[in-house]
Amino acid sequence: MDDPSDLAATDLARLTRLVARLRAPDGCPWDREQTLSSVRAYLLEEAHEAAAAIDRGEPEALCAELGDLLFQAAFVGRLAEEGGAFGLADAIERARAKMIARHPHVFGGEELATAEQVRAAWERRKLREEGNGRASLLDGAVAATLPALLAAYRVTQKAAGVGFDWPDAAAVLDKLDEEVAELRAELAGGPPEGERLERIGAELGDLLFTVANLARKLEIDPEAALAGTLLKFRRRFAHVERELAARGRPLGEATLAEMDALWGEAKAREAPPE
Repeated sequence: MDDPSDLAATDLARLTRLVARLRAPDGCPWDREQTLSSVRAYLLEEAHEAAAAIDRGEPEALCAELGDLLFQAAFVGRLAEEGGAFGLADAIERARAKMIARHPHVFGGEELATAEQVRAAWERRKLREEGNGRASLLDGAVAATLPALLAAYRVTQKAAGVGFDWPDAAAVLDKLDEEVAELRAELAGGPPEGERLERIGAELGDLLFTVANLARKLEIDPEAALAGTLLKFRRRFAHVERELAARGRPLGEATLAEMDALWGEAKAREAPPE
């Protein structure tokens, strides 16, 4: 296997030289016009596409999307360097030094036997490093653009790192039952409108927040779990559409019973053999 330093000296340099060429006076007019603000959306898009390739279990697609994401990182680094802020090499070195400092159980004498111990130590170390000037542990804890479900997962990881947590998954399940009961009580009060609709929304938010905590206690990424369910739903619904079309039944005219039966077919086809 190639030494990581060899990869950094060759492949990454080729990518940064490519970006420099595109940004050169005789390069691409479109690339020369880009700013940090304009490429922000592309950076997010490529990150999401790489995540989607992981969800689909498609290594070839992940290879392509990861390359696109690295290109965007190199492009952002070039823009920052041109603006006199920092270079991509500075960002890489900062990440390298930070990871070494946060892994004393690998690069130092600290002993951590389990992944949970590592996670808790990580959060405590980040708190020491970043705590100065913060009014709260959670100030700037997660990016504002992070999906809310994943943000709930990450924020409570940080709180758990300092001991503010349920003792186990069973305790979170009890809390989940409590939140479901509170939501049922609100829904039983009549049509959801006005202030009641706001209260129902708040209860639903509490329920989702508790689900994110349950996922954390089970060491399951809730965003990835939900993405997997969405892929499954799309696959099964596509079967319903195909079968209805084969029978000459427009989707909007099919009965719920017909669609349920076809959904059951799709589900049965995915069941593992006994």
